[in-house]
Amino acid sequence: MRVFDLTRVSLPGAPPQARLATVAEMGYIEGVDSSTARLTYVGHATVLLDMGGVRLLTDPVLRARVAHLRRQGPVPSPPQDLDAVLLSHLHMDHLDLPSLRMLDRDVPVVAPRGAGDYLRRKGRPHVIEVAAGETAGFGRVTVRATPAEHDDRRRPWGGPVADPVGFVIESAERRVYFAGDTAPFDGMAELGDGLDLALLPVSGWGPSLGPGHLDPGEAAEVAARLAPRMAVPIHWGTYFPAGLAWRHPEMLRDPPEEFAANVAALAPDVEVRAVEPGGSLDL
Repeated sequence: MRVFDLTRVSLPGAPPQARLATVAEMGYIEGVDSSTARLTYVGHATVLLDMGGVRLLTDPVLRARVAHLRRQGPVPSPPQDLDAVLLSHLHMDHLDLPSLRMLDRDVPVVAPRGAGDYLRRKGRPHVIEVAAGETAGFGRVTVRATPAEHDDRRRPWGGPVADPVGFVIESAERRVYFAGDTAPFDGMAELGDGLDLALLPVSGWGPSLGPGHLDPGEAAEVAARLAPRMAVPIHWGTYFPAGLAWRHPEMLRDPPEEFAANVAALAPDVEVRAVEPGGSLDL
C-alpha cells in the first residue's frame, strides 16, 4: 500500500443536528468538462462521480433520518446537473424515495431489471433497467451492470423484487467499479482488468453485518482479486441506529483503517484512499 489518506471523522457524544451542508462543504464543483475527474463521497453508498464530461450519482441517500437510522454529520445538499443516477438495489438505505424526489425528475435512473415499474409509479419517468452485462451510455461514458450477491427484495415482507447489480463505469481515460452491496462472487476478479478505481463497501449501518455485505477484511480480499490502481472504501461512517452511535463509535471510525491495513497485507500495490463523508478526491 503506497498511500493511506484518512481524514478525521467527528463523533460527537450527542446526536448531530440536522444541518444542511453547503455545496462548498460537500466538495461539489459547479461544472463538469471532459478533463474533470473527481469523486465526492457524499456518504454511505452515495458517491458523486465526475468523469469524461459526465456527472453520475450512486444510490442517493441524502436525508438526516432514514427509518430508524440517523445521519452522523451534516445533511448533504442535493447535487445538481446530474446526467444519471445509478441504483444498485432496492433496499431503503440505497433506494430512498424522498432523496430521489430531491433530484431533477428528468434525470434518468439506471436501475436493476425489475425495478422500472416501481420507480415510474413513484415519480421517476426515465428509468433504464439493466441486468448484469447490459449497458447504458451517457455522453463519453458507458455504464455496465455487473453481478452482485445480495438480497433482491425491497422489504423482508414483500414489495418489488429486482436482482441487485454493481456497475463498471468507463470513459476513454478511466475505468471505475462501484460495488453497491455484495458478497464476493464467482467471476469478480474478471471485473478488475484495467481497473483504475474500486469503490468498495467496508461496513454497514449498525453493530453487525448481515449476509451479502463486506466487512473490512472481506473488502480487502476483493481489492486483492480486482487489483485496481486505487481503492476507496464506502458504506461507512454515515448512518447508525438512533441512540447507538455513542456505544459503538469504533463502528463509525475504524472500518476504513482496518480495510487499509488488510489491503497493505494482501495487495500492497493497491493504493487506498479513504475519504470522510463529504470529502472529495481528484482522480
